[in-house]
Amino acid sequence: MIIGVLKETQKGDNRVAITPKIAQQLIERGFDVRVQEDAGANSSYKNSDYSKAGASLRTKEDLIKNADVLIKINPFDNNELEELKKGQIIIAQLFHKSHPEDMKIIAKRGATAFSMDAMPRISRAQDMDVLSSQNNLAGYKAVIKGAYEMTKIFPLMMTAAGTISPARVLVYGVGVAGLQAIATAKRLGAIVEATDIRTETKEQAESLGAKFIMVDNSGEESEGGYAKEASEDYAKRQKEAVDKSLFKADLVITTAMIPGRRSPILITEEQVKNMQNGAVIIDLAAAQGGNCEPSVMNKTVIKHGVKIIGTTIAPESVSTNASDLYAKNTFNYLVHLTEGNQFKWDLEEQITDETLIIYNGEIRQNGKTA
Repeated sequence: MIIGVLKETQKGDNRVAITPKIAQQLIERGFDVRVQEDAGANSSYKNSDYSKAGASLRTKEDLIKNADVLIKINPFDNNELEELKKGQIIIAQLFHKSHPEDMKIIAKRGATAFSMDAMPRISRAQDMDVLSSQNNLAGYKAVIKGAYEMTKIFPLMMTAAGTISPARVLVYGVGVAGLQAIATAKRLGAIVEATDIRTETKEQAESLGAKFIMVDNSGEESEGGYAKEASEDYAKRQKEAVDKSLFKADLVITTAMIPGRRSPILITEEQVKNMQNGAVIIDLAAAQGGNCEPSVMNKTVIKHGVKIIGTTIAPESVSTNASDLYAKNTFNYLVHLTEGNQFKWDLEEQITDETLIIYNGEIRQNGKTA
């Protein structure tokens, strides 16, 4: 089976889906791995690294024409989709609920599509969960980015000239990214507070040293390990409970996203007006509209003296580590999906069932073909 690894085309994404080490492991399992030239260059992997691993270097056109399986991280662009062949298999983060038109193109081409972001949140799938592996790095990087943008230091510091109070950090969303943000901010010496619609995250946040801002969440239970969209009543009560901490915070990190929907607005512009002058907000949900009302993807917006940085959970700036983890997730997923380097179509098995979005040109819904 020929596996083709495409270079990422999304602006600013320096990652690569398969690293040389994982390419070698796939080859040892009998796969023919072919990599687009310079696919790993922005992650510090040279073409020669792939050649030494046993992979062959090809053009993008050659891969799309000849590969049995095409692997990327981000969704395929329109040009790539239009070149897909009947029976070809693609594996990427397709975000299929947010891109229904792309799914129709894939189906029209007669291809089969697996979506890595649809991985179920179950123990058996943990080593294939790209959202967790990438969000972990994103949470770390958000704090480092915030520290760079702030005009204050994080830790308490006692000097001959006086005492510097520790910075105050507020984290919205205690998922993988939020937990890592809490841990990193605490290691740097900040006072950390956190909030989440899922009260089951309280113990996790507190175990890392954060104060959890409690809001009664009756009827707001999570769905499949993900936070669900909050009711208007809950959103109002959360604002009231969190405002005191928000208005004192030096750094705010927001991580709340709902699969297939716009990110919920957690911080309005009116709230921003009441924040400290010089405060920084890192909005990791900007790609889906943002948790902070004024945030704009890939831009720094200054409103009422507050610096709002719109970014994503994709940790492009630590692309070497991010690529390593993503590639290992993909390797584990391929091992799960195949036997003797050929695909096994076990649609009764949960991981395969939930991640197989299009099967031989037919869009599947709720585990069945439409």
